[in-house]
Amino acid sequence: MEINWSLLPWQLEVWQDKRRFKVIAAGRRCGKSNLAIKMLLARALEAPEGSAVVYVAPTLGQARQIAWDALLAQGGKAIKQAHVNNMDITLVTGRKIHVRSAENPDALRGLKLYFAVIDEAAFVKEDLFTKIIRPALADLKGEAVLISTPDGRNWFYDAFKTGESGKYKDWHSWHLTTKDNPTIDPEEIEAAKSTLSTFHFNQEFMASFTNSGSGLFKEEWLKYGKEPNQGSWYIAIDLAGFKDVSNATTAAQKRLDQSAIVVAKVTDDGDWFIDKIEYGRWDIDETAMRIIKNVSEYRPVSVGLEKGMARQAVLGPLEGLMRRYNTYFKVEELTHGNQKKTDRIMWSLQGNFEHSRITLNEEEDWDEFIDQYLMFPSTQVHDDLIDALSYVSQLAKNVATDDFEEEDWSPLDDVVAY
Repeated sequence: MEINWSLLPWQLEVWQDKRRFKVIAAGRRCGKSNLAIKMLLARALEAPEGSAVVYVAPTLGQARQIAWDALLAQGGKAIKQAHVNNMDITLVTGRKIHVRSAENPDALRGLKLYFAVIDEAAFVKEDLFTKIIRPALADLKGEAVLISTPDGRNWFYDAFKTGESGKYKDWHSWHLTTKDNPTIDPEEIEAAKSTLSTFHFNQEFMASFTNSGSGLFKEEWLKYGKEPNQGSWYIAIDLAGFKDVSNATTAAQKRLDQSAIVVAKVTDDGDWFIDKIEYGRWDIDETAMRIIKNVSEYRPVSVGLEKGMARQAVLGPLEGLMRRYNTYFKVEELTHGNQKKTDRIMWSLQGNFEHSRITLNEEEDWDEFIDQYLMFPSTQVHDDLIDALSYVSQLAKNVATDDFEEEDWSPLDDVVAY
């Protein structure tokens, strides 16, 4: 059976792409759901015997509103029968399109799927895909399309980054805005921009993954520059666990904390120059080696490691490298001082950034740091880099205190006290 449809340029690109897992982050009214309907009908017509295709939306109401009527309207003569009570459509080939909601995911178990669409994927639980849809595609090496307007940094964001990375041959991602639909009047988009908050416009129309944040740190406070001539180097280290997440499959695993090494020069006036922040998930030996290399390069007056089990774990390998490279230094213990993390970070950094006392190395890439800085505090975005940076104040304060600490003394004469 031949069905003729017209597609937008970006829809045609997705349609012709041969990769199995397609992730589409798209703004409102850009045509994402319309593409999904067409792909469902086409894949259902070509599906092998004994298989089916499925459309899933967050709620049953959304499934009816977005997909059901559109499938009936566009399917036309390809549809043999439709049962609105159980939301199943049977095509003339005998294959079925199941329209379902994520409210009852267990109802999707047992299906042998050739094709699946999860619409508004950012608003359903990750388990729907990883534990139900993905295994159901295994027999036929079926295809899945994850479509959504972003909702911050949840599992859909991780899926998008997987496709965007280029590391996985079966995955690919597209980022589209409402402007990518030429049928939407540009003046309407501008009108929405003028009446909506920046955050909501960026999320709903520009498909931004940025969380709303809380405004504790402002972008205009960021300052970039070159290394000052005078000052002392400090290295502050905030360690995460040492679990390898390179093959992580869930969003929660991928968002595990990262270790961060801050290299900062503090001037005599108390201003900070942040030369770099190294960050990542490293094993114990690599973590120790990175610390040694930075100490050898910068010769800091103080090195600090956050108190905890990770610190104890890395001290042994670190001491071994000190002996091997004949590079010895004291490792200060950094503590939270019984403060909540948010309070500690704000106390340490907010005033310094606001009053331009922190300068970032203009030659470094600060995208990840800025993301954490602007979104702090957020459960969906790392804060490891900004947390590590906050420890610089503790290190610098400790050194200043040591410099002016008086030695023990006793008077030569108890009467005149000298």
